[in-house]
Amino acid sequence: MANKKILLIEPGYKNKYPPLGLMKIAQYHGPRGKRDEVRFIKGENRSVLGTAWDRIYITTLFSFEYDRIAASIDFALQVANGHADKIFVGGIATSLMHQRFLDEPRWHGIRFIKGLLSASPAASLKLDDFSEELYSDDMNGVPIEDLVPDYSILDQIDYPYPVRDAYFAYTSRGCIRKCGFCGVPKLEGAQRDTESLTSLVKAIDKYYGVKKDLILMDNNVVASPRFKEIIAEIRDLGFLPNVKIRRPQERVAVQRRVDFNQGVDARILCKDPMYLRELASICLKPLRIAFDHLGLREPYEKAIRYAHEFGLTELSNYMLYNFHDSPGDLFERMRLNVALNEELGVRIWSFPMRFQPTDRPDRGHVGKHWTRYQLRSMQIILQATHGIVSGAPDFFKRAFGDTPGDFESILLHPHDYIFNREWYERHDQKQELHSYREAAQHLTPDERGELLKLLSSCDPRDFSGLKAHTQNEHIRSVLAFYIPKPKNELFDIWARQKVLARESNDKQDMVAEDERVEDAGLEQDLDNLTASMKPKESSRRTRAVA
Repeated sequence: MANKKILLIEPGYKNKYPPLGLMKIAQYHGPRGKRDEVRFIKGENRSVLGTAWDRIYITTLFSFEYDRIAASIDFALQVANGHADKIFVGGIATSLMHQRFLDEPRWHGIRFIKGLLSASPAASLKLDDFSEELYSDDMNGVPIEDLVPDYSILDQIDYPYPVRDAYFAYTSRGCIRKCGFCGVPKLEGAQRDTESLTSLVKAIDKYYGVKKDLILMDNNVVASPRFKEIIAEIRDLGFLPNVKIRRPQERVAVQRRVDFNQGVDARILCKDPMYLRELASICLKPLRIAFDHLGLREPYEKAIRYAHEFGLTELSNYMLYNFHDSPGDLFERMRLNVALNEELGVRIWSFPMRFQPTDRPDRGHVGKHWTRYQLRSMQIILQATHGIVSGAPDFFKRAFGDTPGDFESILLHPHDYIFNREWYERHDQKQELHSYREAAQHLTPDERGELLKLLSSCDPRDFSGLKAHTQNEHIRSVLAFYIPKPKNELFDIWARQKVLARESNDKQDMVAEDERVEDAGLEQDLDNLTASMKPKESSRRTRAVA
């Protein structure tokens, strides 16, 4: 039954890593599997129209990418000429919002797969043997989840995944924790070990060539009872500190690295120096440690000190915000990294990651201790830092202030002054930012709270009408600074800032692209924020007569 036509679709969102699930499905159907013809596309590539596809698979990633995912599903229906039974949709969003997908009337008949493809292929894909569906008799085959990823399909698209030259693998699945903000318990369940890492790496070497890096996507590898065995296996595979490889197609040797890209658990690391000693025995770069709230300060700091003791000096940490924390909580966590950098001589990059409920199809959630306006402000700050908080004191103080109060004041600033801060602080002859800060100093804490509530109540391009909603003269005087400027003024400022940036000798302490965190939705938020900085025509007219 070979030579069936199989189409794989990844929606057109931005993502850092290739779709591992589709790569395994490609192995199942490809030349070392069912010997079918496999085609992989990114987004709605209309070149696949007109072909009679026997099956179409769509992967999904983050739930807030629902609109892009929906576009790919609708496109697949068009490709399949309405034959919904040929379409299979799986992945993270499908698992976390399973009922939402099932309840969409226009998608009835499509199979939405929840969880991992860890049973036999026919069982995992819910194939009906009575209807003699394609490969419905494959009840005893190797689970698709356990197959070697097919790297060859990545050559069929032009999309440049930031991390591509790597072995993508797990040494364990699931997690011992049940954190309220995390979807892993729903996706993968309790922690358990996986198949041999050595066998997987050797198979990838044989079929697709030697890869530079080892990207391990375990959710909590240090909780594995086989932790020391896992690290020993990584060493045996040649991933030792400072090791380089030179492949036939390369003129020079390249540095290898291991990355547990989901991070490791400070609450376990701090219990025994053994964990950091073992991690230091491989070419780990960077060491990623989660620091999700200020209550983890003690184990986090102890883990950092153990890392320093064993020579792990390049570190990265996830900082969840917009959950149960406050802006002050986030500031203290970021500032701790600055203090540790200075004291220990290490380099810690923080990656603030905005919490969104795992089953919400947009980025609109606002935590109890945050406001909509503050979240917009935070994303604008992160745009300037490329999503990274440097541990360098000068850069940190400039971006986030010197105290929690400074940070909250920055979050309250008009977005134009945050977005174009360099211009307003150093080059604006009108001294608008200075005038705003003088006016804002007269606000009481209650007035600041009322101002934040007003600013969070509408689109940033509609601030011109907010004066009508308050009688407080202090707030009314400050609101004038929040009215967006005309486009021509903004474009002029942006052009001048580009020139000044080229002339400046200041360079931010940056981290390599392949070592950055895949922040769920940062790019989407930044695109939306950039659009919101462009005033509506009505706002421009209102400003002209104000």
